[in-house]
Amino acid sequence: MADTPWLDAREAHVWQSYRDAYRELSIALENRLTANSGLSGADYALLHPLSNADDGVLRTRDLGRSVGWERSRLSHQVSRMEKRGLVVREECVSDARGSMVRITPAGRQAIEAAAPDHVDAVRTYLFDKLSPEEQDLLGGLCDRILAGLPARDLCRVPGAPADC
Repeated sequence: MADTPWLDAREAHVWQSYRDAYRELSIALENRLTANSGLSGADYALLHPLSNADDGVLRTRDLGRSVGWERSRLSHQVSRMEKRGLVVREECVSDARGSMVRITPAGRQAIEAAAPDHVDAVRTYLFDKLSPEEQDLLGGLCDRILAGLPARDLCRVPGAPADC
């Protein structure tokens, strides 16, 4: 522990500013989304890729990977959304071990109604605060950080089914 190269004052400030900005931006976007559409951030996160998928359907494991969620979290969220009529689960005809998630007409209507205000919120809370050059810089920095992170295995459980 004595050899740990602690963050200097500048690094500590940058790290804390990043954490605060990420937290507060996430909260502001979630609150506005819920207030204006009734969708949670988790609902929106799943409805977005489904609404862009061919026929509005994705294999469960692909949906989970697209949002970076582990199987358990995805399963619980899909169950909640099924109860509200936003999505349905279907069997995977090409692989009996797999399952599919399909957006329903109600789910499509919900995402289409929520998207314009959500985009406005992202623009208002993030992009309007940055010049085009700063936006490009931020995008490049995030890309570089992501490229340097270890890959995550969302199917960590030994013996996890192919559908994970």
